[in-house]
Amino acid sequence: MNTNLNRNKMNEENPVISQAMPDLGQTLTNVNKARILIVDDEAINIHILSNTLTDIYDIFAVTSGKETIEFCLRTPPDLVLMDMDMPGVDGLSACRALKEFSETKDIPVMFITAHADSGAEDRCWNAGGVDFLVKPVNTNTLKHRIKSHLALKQVTDELRKMAYQDGLTQVSNRRYFNEYLARQQKLNQRSGLSLGLMMFDIDFFKSFNDLYGHLAGDDCLRLVAKALSASVVRPGDFVARFGGEEFAIVLPDTDIEGVILVAQKVQAQVDALEINHKGSPIGRVSGSIGIAVSNTKAPEQGGLIERADKRLYQAKATGRNKFVFE
Repeated sequence: MNTNLNRNKMNEENPVISQAMPDLGQTLTNVNKARILIVDDEAINIHILSNTLTDIYDIFAVTSGKETIEFCLRTPPDLVLMDMDMPGVDGLSACRALKEFSETKDIPVMFITAHADSGAEDRCWNAGGVDFLVKPVNTNTLKHRIKSHLALKQVTDELRKMAYQDGLTQVSNRRYFNEYLARQQKLNQRSGLSLGLMMFDIDFFKSFNDLYGHLAGDDCLRLVAKALSASVVRPGDFVARFGGEEFAIVLPDTDIEGVILVAQKVQAQVDALEINHKGSPIGRVSGSIGIAVSNTKAPEQGGLIERADKRLYQAKATGRNKFVFE
């Protein structure tokens, strides 16, 4: 059984300039680094920009406008450095396409081009670019422009985060979960890949509050949310508080074997918290999990949330501290 099916599929399909670019997992080694996508059909240009920026940022690269759109939809970078002239989908068309998707419209695009005329500059602004630099680029100017745009994006992202974050647990709230799941379902319908959803519920949480008080209950929710977040590692994986003591985990491009691996990791992380719970027959805080997977090659039997919730109910009805899948 292939338990890692689809979870590294995107990296396999985009082997562009792999010597200079870290894979997605490597970005986790320094979460403070911004992620910059370089788009150019000339390897030498990618090499020059990468060498200039790789010590400061996590650098990725693609060589066409089409790959740019696909990359940004899957794992949105913090900034795109875009060449204007490329075969097929050029930089201007790719930028306009990014501005049409809700999940990519806020990614700043800086154009780097050999065109120095005002007409080219106007076309970049009209396509939705935030800046325009002419090759050969002054590296000091490039670094300062990038720093400025990233600082502005960070402020914007923080404001957006405040609107979409659960105040108690610091994971995303129900509102953002609904929007994120809807976007991922559209993406997976286009890609034909699987989409996994886990519904997690803390076992006997009411009795925990009754025994230890609501302040302890709040602490428990925070710790469990942190454990769930530690269980997912890819940029596209997503944890949200669904309501009360219930959480949701969205796993794009993940088949049933991959979701089961994450469910096992979730159980291990929650168990490692070792939170005593005398009101539970298990003796410690645990959780029940319902799993559903959307497969575009097979007809859907009800909504993804409803199916995962049904499996969650089965897990709770048959002993708790377990996961049930389709």
